[in-house]
This record gives sequence, structure tokens and C-alpha cells, in this order.
Amino acid sequence: DLLPKMDEGSFIIDYVTPPGSSLQETDHMIRGILQIVDSVPEVASTSRRTGLQLGLAAVTEANTGDISVNLKTDRSRDVWQIEDEIRAKVAAAEPAVDVEFTQKLEDMIGDLTSAPQPVDIMMFNPDAQLLDEWAPHVADAIGNITVGGDHPVVDIDNGIDSTTSGPAISYRVEMAKAANAGFTAQDLANQATAMLDGIVAQQPMVVNDRPYNVRIRYPADVRSSLSAMNNAVIVSPTGQTANLGSVATMTEIPGQTEILQDNQQRYVAVSARLEGLDMGHAIQDVQATLARLNMPKSIRIEYGGLYKTQQQSFRDLTLVLALAVIFVFLVLLFEFRNFSAPVSILVSALLSTAGVFVALLVTGITFNLSSFMGLIMVIGVVAKNGILLLDADEKFRGAGFSSAEAIFQAGRRRLRPIVMTAIAAVLGMLPLALGIGSGSQMLQPLAISVIGGLLIAMVLSLFVTPTIYYYMTR
Repeated sequence: DLLPKMDEGSFIIDYVTPPGSSLQETDHMIRGILQIVDSVPEVASTSRRTGLQLGLAAVTEANTGDISVNLKTDRSRDVWQIEDEIRAKVAAAEPAVDVEFTQKLEDMIGDLTSAPQPVDIMMFNPDAQLLDEWAPHVADAIGNITVGGDHPVVDIDNGIDSTTSGPAISYRVEMAKAANAGFTAQDLANQATAMLDGIVAQQPMVVNDRPYNVRIRYPADVRSSLSAMNNAVIVSPTGQTANLGSVATMTEIPGQTEILQDNQQRYVAVSARLEGLDMGHAIQDVQATLARLNMPKSIRIEYGGLYKTQQQSFRDLTLVLALAVIFVFLVLLFEFRNFSAPVSILVSALLSTAGVFVALLVTGITFNLSSFMGLIMVIGVVAKNGILLLDADEKFRGAGFSSAEAIFQAGRRRLRPIVMTAIAAVLGMLPLALGIGSGSQMLQPLAISVIGGLLIAMVLSLFVTPTIYYYMTR
């Protein structure tokens, strides 16, 4: 996984109504969804935006928006069970509305990385019709993936409906007619904007120390129909009057599909979220499913989204792990001035990472960024045990003990400090490992990884390190 599984106590419902839906139509459908959300006993409060989104998108349409849901602290169900209930009720009550559930932190990370979904199947081909034909098949196929009787792939977007805009009206200014009437193209654009949206006055109105924008707008009957807008009387800066339709030509534009390109190659992205399944197994199931579809070879598949971010992050952390081992080796080399001690200590440290995976397996925690950082920490912490042990061995050898007797006495002398420091570190990590405290779930995998590595390191430091060092220095 990329991040640990966390119950944040709140989540976001992103919704998209059919392309071309007006603000009023969208509002009517979303009111029904709000009633469903408010009927859930664990919901504390909700807020919603229609025509805008909480993300970083600057331009959105009237058929999009989101609902922010805050849950009660004292509840018996986790956030995923509540999402499942709401998702099923919304699908039954408002089948025309596409919804997507995500927790707030996930939503923020997705907006910042421009890859909000764990599953993001990018289908490349210059033929738009071919992509439009196969994208729904891919979406249906991954939606049928089952694990233990459940469908873990949810909130599926075929990449076509969500990128289709509503119909539009284009006014093409007849420059000669407009000039004769005393209008410029910008004047006509301002008039059309004033009819539909209104124009914000330069000076906001201040009420109770809060500024409010005042919007100047034509009466409602002017924008009631296209013919009414064409017949609307407008006044030029020079005082001349004309009808909007007499100086501009109206053209109806059907809904357009957004063209997505990566490195100048056209693609359609089929995306989805996961429920109850880690990212690694999910991508494996998705890849196996797509292999059975027998798609045309001309369609190239890449996997983006959070999966791509996770893969890149793991490659970076693998480099950090390798550098940590190298730097620890150099420090030990300067400390002991021979290769035997660094090798014996690092072998024990690397073997201790097995305790990380055993601890994660026992607790059922996925291997994610937090777990990986815990694994890197184990390398440095475990090296400390070897330093304590081999430093004592050198002192006993300097006192005249044989190599076998020296390493045995060093083990007896350093047993208590090694065990005490390991227990102290384990107890310090225990509250995080148990998930006690706000936000502890983010660091819980790190704590479990460190505890697993330290516990097995106590044994390895007292047996593996001295054994290897003894045979290398006889």
C-alpha cells in the first residue's frame, strides 16, 4: 500500500450528475442524497458545494460538486462500513448520479499529486473511437472482480462520462455589424455575461465586517430562453441600442469529450477506488482481468494514480535503505578498523528485518510507506547492539582472554544492556503500535515494524553477530 489504512472520522462524496444538467437539476438530485446521508445515525454534520469542488480544480461545471461528511466520535461502525451503506442507498435512489467516496486526507493527497485514485488504467491509442469503445468494457470487467465474495473495486469511472461537458451556446460576433452599432467584441462579451452570470461590482458590500461581492445581473426574463437573449436590448458605450442577436450569430455546440494527452499521446483513464483490499493484490487482479479481455494490441496500457506514486516511493526508499546500510558500514569500519566487525553486525541487522515482516503478518498490517520507514530505522537501531557486544569483546581480548572466551564473556556482559534498551524501545513504541491517540494509525505500521525488528534482533545480536565475528577473526 501507499499509506496505512486510517479511519479519519470524516469523508468526501464527490458527485457528477449527467452532462448538461443544470444547477437546479443537480441541486434536486443531490438533496435526495443529502437526505440519505443525514439519515445515517453516525453522521454528525454535512456540508456540500454544487457547481464547485473542494479540490484544486479551478473550473468546474454545474453538474459537479462534493459533500463533506463529519462523523460522530462515539460510534460502533468504522468509516468504511458507513461508506458502504451510503453507497448502496445512493446507487438505488439516484442511479444517474456517479459518486466517489474518499477520506479527506486521501482526497488532499490525490489533489496534490493529480492522481487521486488507487487504480488508474491509462489506455493509449490515437483512435478516439477505439478508446471510447473499450473503456466501458474495462470498467465493467474490473467491477466484476471478487475477493471472498465481495467486490473490492468500487467507485468505477470509465473515463468517458466524467470528461464529457454539457451542451453550450456559442455567440460569434459579427464585427462589422457590431462596429456600426457602436460595440466592441469585449462589450458584447460583458453584456452576455451580465445576462447569464452577472458582473461583480468593483466595491464589495461590507456587512458585519465581512465583505460580500455584489453581482449586477439582467432580469430573469431576459435569460429565460435563447430567443429572449437574442431579443434583449443592449446599450453601447456611445449610447446606441441594438439586439444581441442582430450583432452576433448563435451556434449550439453539443457536449464535448475532454481530450487527455500524455507526452502528446491520446489516452482515456479508467479509474476506481478500493474497499477492503490492499493496492498490491488489487493491481494484480486488475492486470489478470485485463489480460483475459483480449484487447487490441494497438491499445497500450499504463498504470498511474496512487499505484504509480507508491511504486516510485518504494524505489526511492529502497535507495535510502541501501545508502543507510552503506553509511552504517562505513561508520563501523572507522570504529573497529577491520572488516570483520561491520560485516558481522550488518548481517545481523539485515536478518533482523525478517522480524518486521513477521510482525506485519501477525498484526495484518500492509507493507506501506510507514512500514518501510520502520524497516530502515531497524537497521540503525540494531547496529547499536553489535557495537556494544563487539566493543566488550575487544576489551576482553585485550585483557588476555582467548577469542572464544572473550566473545562468550562479552555476550554475558552485554546481555542486560542489549535486552534493557530493546525493551525500553519496545515499550516506547507500544502506544503507537496499539493505535492509542489521535493520528496514531498513520504511524502504527512504523511502530509495529520497529518492535518486530527489535525483538528478533535481541536474539540475533547475541548469537549471529558473535558467531560470525568469531569465525572471521580466529
